[in-house]
Amino acid sequence: MVDFSLKGKVALITGASYGIGFGIATAYHKQGAKIVFNDIKQDLVDKGLASYKELGIDATGYVCDVTNEAQVQDMVAKIEKNVGPVDILVNNAGIIKRIPMHEMKASEFRQVIDIDLTGPFIVSKCVLPSMMKRNQGKIINICSMMSELGRETVSAYAAAKGGLKMLTRNIASEYGEYNIQCNGIGPGYIATPQTAPLREKQADGSRHPFDSFICAKTPAARWGTPEDLMGPAVFLASGASDFVNGHVIYVDGGILAYIGKQPK
Repeated sequence: MVDFSLKGKVALITGASYGIGFGIATAYHKQGAKIVFNDIKQDLVDKGLASYKELGIDATGYVCDVTNEAQVQDMVAKIEKNVGPVDILVNNAGIIKRIPMHEMKASEFRQVIDIDLTGPFIVSKCVLPSMMKRNQGKIINICSMMSELGRETVSAYAAAKGGLKMLTRNIASEYGEYNIQCNGIGPGYIATPQTAPLREKQADGSRHPFDSFICAKTPAARWGTPEDLMGPAVFLASGASDFVNGHVIYVDGGILAYIGKQPK
C-alpha cells in the first residue's frame, strides 16, 4: 500500500520563513510531520513563526547560518534534544545574484556557491550520522532548472545548482545502503518574493519582458506556485519514494521538454 503519511516525522526545512520552503513545510505539516526551520536572522525567524502560527502550525525556528558548520552542528543538536532526530531534511536555503559574469566579483561568486552548495553539504553532513544510526532518512535538495541549463547573469547560481545536482547523486550513492534516500526538486520559475522583480508591471502597464518570456517558454503558460511543489516534496519525503534515489524531479511546467514556439 502506498504510504504518503509523515506522521511523527521531524522535518527540517532550511530557509523556510517564506516562499518555497514555507510552502513545503505546510505540506509536510498536513501529512503529520513536526516542522523545524531556520533562517539567518532573528527577525526572519520571527516572521516565519508568525506565519506558521496563522495557519495553526506549531513550528520550531532557529537562527542559523547554513554556511557555518559550528552553528549547524549546534542547531541539529538542539533539534534532536528539543524535537527529535531529523527524519527529513530539505536543503532549501539559497540566494541568487543576477550579475553578468564579467562584472561579477569573485567574492560574490563564492558567496552564492557557499550558501547554495556548501550549505547543503554542511547541513546534510550534520544530520547523516543520526540517519545512519537509525537506518533511515530522506534528504531533499532544492535544485533548479539551472542544474541543467545556462542563462545570462546567473553563472554562480547555475554553477552551484549544477553542483547540487551532483551532490544529490553522490549522497544517494554513498548512503543508500543505510536506507537513506537523497533526491532533488528542480523548480521552474516560481512566483515567490525572490522572483517578484521579474513579474513587476512596467511603467506603461505592460508585462515585464522576462515575465512574458517565461510564460511563452512554458507549455503550462504560467509561473509555478509554491503549491505546485507540495506533491513532489511530500512524495520524496514519504515511504512512497523508498526506492527512488539520486534523482531530480523538475517541477517546471514543461520548460525543459519544450523547444519553444516557431516565430510567426
